[in-house]
Amino acid sequence: MISQPTKANVLLVGSGGVGTMGAYALETGGKAEVTAVLRSNFDVVSKQGFFIDSIEHGNCIEGWKPTKLVNKVPNVAEEGIKPFDFIVVTTKNVPDVKPTVSEIIEPAVTPGHTVIVLVQNGLNIEKPVVAKYPSNAVLSGVSLIGATETSHGKIRHDDSDAVKVGPYKSPNVSLEESEKAAKEFVDIYNACGKVDAQFDTNVPFTRWRKLIYNSSFNSVATILRMDTTRMRISEHVIDTLIRPAMLEIKATAKAAGVELPEDIAEVMIRIDPKDTFFKPSMCQDIEKGNYIEFENIVGEPMREAEKLGVATPVLKTIYGILKGLQWETMEAKGLVVPKWHEGSLYG
Repeated sequence: MISQPTKANVLLVGSGGVGTMGAYALETGGKAEVTAVLRSNFDVVSKQGFFIDSIEHGNCIEGWKPTKLVNKVPNVAEEGIKPFDFIVVTTKNVPDVKPTVSEIIEPAVTPGHTVIVLVQNGLNIEKPVVAKYPSNAVLSGVSLIGATETSHGKIRHDDSDAVKVGPYKSPNVSLEESEKAAKEFVDIYNACGKVDAQFDTNVPFTRWRKLIYNSSFNSVATILRMDTTRMRISEHVIDTLIRPAMLEIKATAKAAGVELPEDIAEVMIRIDPKDTFFKPSMCQDIEKGNYIEFENIVGEPMREAEKLGVATPVLKTIYGILKGLQWETMEAKGLVVPKWHEGSLYG
């Protein structure tokens, strides 16, 4: 009797559209068993499973569940469970709201063993995780999938699943070890034969390139509650906000040593199909009353620019407005109280 190879033990944190399709690819490839952490959709999915319409895996997939569903991050030591080989984080990254990513995953991290895969937007998202877990390999992932949880447990996957994953430097983990972990994860993810996972040899380039879109379209859409098609039709939104923000990101990237294509702004301005009337994810979040991930998408590039001596007046204005919108959401959720305190600057 031939023994079967051991499957990778994977914890997925963030079972919305992107995370669920990631779990589906990992499970159906046969090389991983996924424990998925669910929050608001836990009760529905526990009873009914996920309903998935997928451009790559097929429509009307009913009642699908990963190997295990949980409603909180497992505590490996206290629960006596097998250490996780990979923790894949696909939640929105909101470092200005506690708990942070590094705090959320802490109970599930086995020092020196668990590989932490951050499939999230923004710049410098890896730094706090590396600081907290210096003996663990940290992988940086950028997802280009189009997938949305339209209601609890219902997933619409309408644009191909492409993800780039590469190593991020850690003080106590060799580059060779991190590269090996990244290539192993890519192999596990690609095993289903229907997605496009790639080993990324230039993580900074990939992140800065995606920031060209997210720092501009994603952010301005959130402020204006406007889809990208209307922005392009209006023309003035592109000319006075979108293109200038993109060029500030491009200039900052260049100062940081990352040379983006000369025509990157014009390409990104036209990247969405003309007739989709698409609202980017951050805009969708604020319309749902959720926190927005503006710090890593606008704040970090802006702070990098300040350190490098690059002027970013448009990004700075966008950042100030988004921070005000986040404050309103925090107030609505009871995290801040609008009252004067000793030392208030403008009292």
